Amino acid sequence: MHQIIDNRALKTKFFLADEMAPVLSNVAEELLKEVKKAYQETSQIPDELLLALKFVFGPSALHALDLVDQRSVTCVTSPSGRRVFQAMGSSGRSYTCYSSCHYCPCPAFAFCVLRRNDSLLCKHILATYLSQAMGLCEELALSDQQLTDILLEKTGEKVEA
Repeated sequence: MHQIIDNRALKTKFFLADEMAPVLSNVAEELLKEVKKAYQETSQIPDELLLALKFVFGPSALHALDLVDQRSVTCVTSPSGRRVFQAMGSSGRSYTCYSSCHYCPCPAFAFCVLRRNDSLLCKHILATYLSQAMGLCEELALSDQQLTDILLEKTGEKVEA
């Protein structure tokens, strides 16, 4: 009986999370637009937007802003038009982030976002979005083969041109 209750509670949790996901993603998207607008106008993020980032994204927000300040996000492009982002983690490891599907291979994403469902994004994905919004993304053009190697994870470290 205990197992049935746990399963129902789990299904209810995921049902509510799925139901709320579009609303939360709309809020997050609007917040990032506001950050972009404010940063373009003043080269700063006002305190009220910093508080909103902290409220929506939790502790990931401050860590992501640190990554942005350190210019730790690189947009990697290839001649074919493919693009991925690499964010340097606090451990020194580079994570290839897929912003189009909101995925990062870091342990925090797997645990906090996917397993516990208590965060919208990890700091690497959020830093990717913030870097783009603020125009602070490093750019790196690679060959199609080099980008393919990144996508197939043939290299564990950040690729340099």
